[in-house]
Amino acid sequence: MTVGEFFAWNPPSAQLWQLVDGEPQAMAPANRTHGAIQNELGSLIRNHLADSSSPCSVITTPGVIPRVQSDTNVRIPDLAVTCSSYDAEESALTDPVVVIEILSPNNQAETWANVWAYTTIPSVKEILILKTVAISGDLLRRNQDGSWPSHPLSIETGQLTLESIRLSIPLTAVYRTSRLTAKK
Repeated sequence: MTVGEFFAWNPPSAQLWQLVDGEPQAMAPANRTHGAIQNELGSLIRNHLADSSSPCSVITTPGVIPRVQSDTNVRIPDLAVTCSSYDAEESALTDPVVVIEILSPNNQAETWANVWAYTTIPSVKEILILKTVAISGDLLRRNQDGSWPSHPLSIETGQLTLESIRLSIPLTAVYRTSRLTAKK
């Protein structure tokens, strides 16, 4: 299936789908921890962008098209930030600057395959991968020369900083409503 066919397709169910190398893949609904992390971080980013009068916006589960095999791939990250103008409706974000995935134990291979596909998008400056089994994550930040580091930066405590949108927040704030910070 091509990207054009994918966007014109009427899937057999109302669930979320992505296109991977020409094959539609159904995506499982997020579990509660995943959803809590996604909602908290989306809200924190939205509030930061609004408070700083940024032209950027955060989008939940947008379609993004990697540069490699762009005619047969539409990947669906958990969140993305775009700073482009919003002149017309688009089926996929054409220029995200930050892409965020939330890593569940049962979809690690698929998530990391998506992450490496995101590195081919020229506008992407940072890719954040948050974990659902611990308060931690990995951050890939594009180098000044446009290359990507060979290994992500591990974040386990302190501040989560996304330089491309000038956001710095305590990592624990992202997990505020998850079971990982629930009071016992």
